Amino acid sequence: MLLTQNVIDNSGTEALPPIYFYIAQEHWPENFSPDNTDLEWIDQHWQLFNPGIFACTLQTYLRLKADGFPCQLTGKMPTEGIVIAYHKSIFWQKWKPDSKVMLVCIVADRSRRHPWAHFHIVLNPQELLSQDGYSINNSYYIPHWAPQPGLIPRDPARGDRFENITFFGREQNLAPELKHPSWAEQVQALGLRWQIAGEDSWNNYSDVDAVVAVRSFDNQDHTVRPALKLYNAWHAGVPAILGRESAFQAERRNELDYLEATSPTQLLAMLQRLRDDVAFRRAMVDNGQLRARETQHYILLNSWRCFLMGTVVPAYKHWCDAPSLVQQAFQVKGRLADSLERVTRRMPKLNFTQSPSKVLTKV
Repeated sequence: MLLTQNVIDNSGTEALPPIYFYIAQEHWPENFSPDNTDLEWIDQHWQLFNPGIFACTLQTYLRLKADGFPCQLTGKMPTEGIVIAYHKSIFWQKWKPDSKVMLVCIVADRSRRHPWAHFHIVLNPQELLSQDGYSINNSYYIPHWAPQPGLIPRDPARGDRFENITFFGREQNLAPELKHPSWAEQVQALGLRWQIAGEDSWNNYSDVDAVVAVRSFDNQDHTVRPALKLYNAWHAGVPAILGRESAFQAERRNELDYLEATSPTQLLAMLQRLRDDVAFRRAMVDNGQLRARETQHYILLNSWRCFLMGTVVPAYKHWCDAPSLVQQAFQVKGRLADSLERVTRRMPKLNFTQSPSKVLTKV
């Protein structure tokens, strides 16, 4: 996975255009100050940063700002400059960008372009591909921030105990077979305890001995989902058994990264293996600690810097210098592409898909 290029510093920023992170003012956290650069605030308010607008937009702003990057948080859509915004926070607004605005859209949990976006940030590298004809234009992959804020790792005092098997997340995102009471009974028959973590403990892995996260046992690859559950397991020091999701598969080098379950029967066999093979379990934890280094904050900060300074800023200067007819043509093309995508998604039986779009580069 290619994360960064050379480190970019802050020198020569006087000529930079204004760079904004946009969240509508009414959605800002209570008593929040955009001038707060204390990163402990993120961990203290970890429940705000479950996957979504704050995890993607606010967290990126706070970490870049604390690192000295020249950016601002705004609650009102600017009329000039580079604007980074979460897809769902702007998609339904009746807003059309000014000629001096360049939009960078963070796409998460929704594989769909924004008609006015010049660039899209995707959290799953699978979205850079176009196997289904719906690749997102001008896409750049930057992994989700990891681990999730406030994460409490597994308590080292537990040693080689293997008892608690936990799912972290909303129960609606758990495979139906694993919600049935019979599943907990089968896990109990192995001498283990099945538990679904409540929202107030999504950050707490202190008494967890293995993570299970399977949305379904079918062939869906859940392209729009990031690999955050895997990153969290690595950082928490806990082996993971996961479903067949493209984000996980993109990270997987061998079975020490995680075990992939395609059926409840296979999942039970994997739990039994982890229970009985202490050496293998230790190897998974040691490997996870190594892999966790790849998503350390300084690496992801540099990915964002490289993208904004090396790609977006130069493109912004070209955009502002472009004739008005060129800018209008871009907006018309974006609206037409969006309308076409809406129609073709609603008419799958016609097997009619748009031609793959060209991905310019990856971060």
